[in-house]
Amino acid sequence: MVSSCLLRASALLGVVLSSYSLPAAAQQNQQWFVPNQPRTAPARPAPRPSPAPSSQPDPQTLAPGLTTDAAPPGTETQSQQQVQMQLPPPPDVPPLPKGPTPPAAIVGVLSVADVMRASTAFQQADKEFVGRRQKLNEDAQKEQVSLRDLGQQLANERGKLTPEQIRTREKELQDRIAESRRVFGERNRIIQEASQYVMAQIDRATEMVTQQVAISRGINLVLNRAQILGTTSDFDMTPAVVDDLNKIMASVVIPPDGVSPVAMAQSQGGAAGAGAAAGSTPAPAKPPAKPPAAASSSPQQRHQ
Repeated sequence: MVSSCLLRASALLGVVLSSYSLPAAAQQNQQWFVPNQPRTAPARPAPRPSPAPSSQPDPQTLAPGLTTDAAPPGTETQSQQQVQMQLPPPPDVPPLPKGPTPPAAIVGVLSVADVMRASTAFQQADKEFVGRRQKLNEDAQKEQVSLRDLGQQLANERGKLTPEQIRTREKELQDRIAESRRVFGERNRIIQEASQYVMAQIDRATEMVTQQVAISRGINLVLNRAQILGTTSDFDMTPAVVDDLNKIMASVVIPPDGVSPVAMAQSQGGAAGAGAAAGSTPAPAKPPAKPPAAASSSPQQRHQ
């Protein structure tokens, strides 16, 4: 019983000791878009037809230790033989009327990875989450050592304890392990949610800046450099996007350590609702005053 508890304790770090950094999340936005047009969800690729079975089985699909030499030639089953079927006549496809001709493509190329590496907001967030992840791993390692010591202590004292005392101590150790896994799993989940919240802000600002740079240059098609074989600097929008992005978003809103952005949004929504309720009380009449001059919003507020 104690050994099984120790095994569960040793598996405590399986949830939290995975390497994590923001650059991995930065590679999610790999789509191209048309500037100044509403962005649509990327189309799902059409499923590829499964290849017909060949007369020889694939060695990768065999069990370990088996090869294609295990069956003599001429003993293939019906499912392993090539099946040829004659398709029915194709449907008639009538010609379509002439439609509008799309404009000539004016292409720009953007390296999303380079934008993230040069973004001051991304660098700030990445440093913060690397520190949070390291702290989580250190705490999990300390807890694992404590659980292992408790299990070893119980094993050494087993001969001096009554059966009832042994059951009680084992139950306490199991409860401690379960609670540790819950706590560290919760901390890990909050870090992941916070990092996704931060990346959503950076992705949104990057897309808005990219569209403005493309419009200013007359570009109507932006491609990710990671998806093309090569290009020249004439098409590269990356330096301009980095420069403008760092001007409008030098930093990013990062939830406090241990606070989920979902809970943070709910608390802000509750505070806003309370303020709205308080503002619903009619205020005493005051003499009309001149309306204040409209304050110009900062570039960061306009892009968020």
